[in-house]
Amino acid sequence: MTEMADYAAEHFAWRLTGRVAVIRLNRPERKNPLTFESYAELRDCFMALKDAEDIGAVVFASNGGNFSSGGDVYDIIGPLLDKDMKGLLAFTRMTGDLVKAMLGCGKPIIAAVDGVCVGAGAIIAMASDLRFATSQTKTAFLFTRVGLAGCDMGACAILPRIIGQTRAAELLYTGRSMSAEEGERWGFFNRIVDAKALEGEAIALARRLADGPTFAHMMTKTMLNQEWSMALDQAIEAEAQAQALCMQTADFRRAYEAFVAKEKPVFKGD
Repeated sequence: MTEMADYAAEHFAWRLTGRVAVIRLNRPERKNPLTFESYAELRDCFMALKDAEDIGAVVFASNGGNFSSGGDVYDIIGPLLDKDMKGLLAFTRMTGDLVKAMLGCGKPIIAAVDGVCVGAGAIIAMASDLRFATSQTKTAFLFTRVGLAGCDMGACAILPRIIGQTRAAELLYTGRSMSAEEGERWGFFNRIVDAKALEGEAIALARRLADGPTFAHMMTKTMLNQEWSMALDQAIEAEAQAQALCMQTADFRRAYEAFVAKEKPVFKGD
């Protein structure tokens, strides 16, 4: 799929504003829980975004004052009790595939997080590239509180990279809530904004990114995700190759020509 202008989502809300896709879970009366169906559709959507040339950035927004309450107790947790190991593994792999699709979509993702952001909702925020919060935001990786391990959907790999090993260990062992102020201080949230301005500020930044050199943004996202598993020498070589590729783009030439002409470059993503 090279364009997603006509994409229609069934299990979450989707809209385009310019070259920015805005996604939100759409069950505000229950604080936007995830279901088997919304997990799968979100996974497929982010996989399609990788090839969507008409979208340059994504905002994962809140709805009704909350981001997400995680997996639905009745629609997911209850039915999981009746599944065998094969069925359980199929589910946990599917949820992990959502995170892998977010990391691999090639587009910057900004999470606009208001209110409740727990369980799988906290994972979606974690898997985003940038995160805005409000003063009412409460984030919890509460898996141990329902008898599960904290190592869910990549949490033990990704969260320590964002906030540090010991802070991540505390949140993943205890399942306690992290306040917005704590999250900003620890580097989980980029900034705290007024609830009324939350989505607007996230979209404004997403538009700036979407109007930028999107091939270069894709390469930046790729390197940010891949270099954690590289030795320093490997990382430096990988960045040399990535930058050489970017130097072949028309956007690189446009930036040079605009600088010479003392104009602002207009990037086209090629």
